Amino acid sequence: MLEFAAIFLAGFWAGMINVVVGSGTLVTFPVLLLFGYPPLTANISNNIGLVAGGLSGTWGYRKELAPNLAMLKRLLPASTAGGLAGAILLLVLPPSAFRTIVPVLIIIGILMVAFGPVVQRRLALRQRTGPSRSAAGLTAGIFVLGMYGGYFGAAQGILIVGLMGIMTRVALQQINAVKNVLTTAVNGIAAIAFMVVAWGYINWQVTALIACGSLLGGLVGARFGRRLPPVALRVTIIVVGTAALAKLVIFS
Repeated sequence: MLEFAAIFLAGFWAGMINVVVGSGTLVTFPVLLLFGYPPLTANISNNIGLVAGGLSGTWGYRKELAPNLAMLKRLLPASTAGGLAGAILLLVLPPSAFRTIVPVLIIIGILMVAFGPVVQRRLALRQRTGPSRSAAGLTAGIFVLGMYGGYFGAAQGILIVGLMGIMTRVALQQINAVKNVLTTAVNGIAAIAFMVVAWGYINWQVTALIACGSLLGGLVGARFGRRLPPVALRVTIIVVGTAALAKLVIFS
């Protein structure tokens, strides 16, 4: 019962911070390893379970999502394709293949979130290439982050927020809404791929506990996250990202 409760609460916390910030995998994945689940089983089961939190968080942010549906339609196929590619890589490459670069990616994401407004203003003043090249660059970046998300996914949300914060002029809360859809799509397509080709690695008891916890956590996270002003949201992302980085570097 203690194990079940810990996994459920980890799923709840992961679902809540995924909606507001990202990096929920850094909560659930270590908990599963702590209870002795093999890394591949933990990663796949965790990925499938967190889809529920993404769905509830997306619903909670539906009002912020509405103004950017056109951009979402352009980015969603790239994110989904990247997620499928990442899921395939997870089944082909050794589990530690991306682990060494995760801290570097988190640092990049934190810096993009922290200095995004400054960079955004300077790019707007210097831009001479027109919107098409910028849109193509954003789409390519979202594909790469989707591939990373399908493989491991830690801090994928922070990286998406940072990238979109630099390359678009969209308000931060609206970026968060788009981020929730993209990360959910990545987890969803990866989950489908895992169920097709890696059914034997899925622990459905773990998946169900994380799904129930993250479903509730996503609703709670959306309720409170939407109320944060842009500065507070940016600070929250930086603090959580820094904590995730410290956990990876010091305690892994």
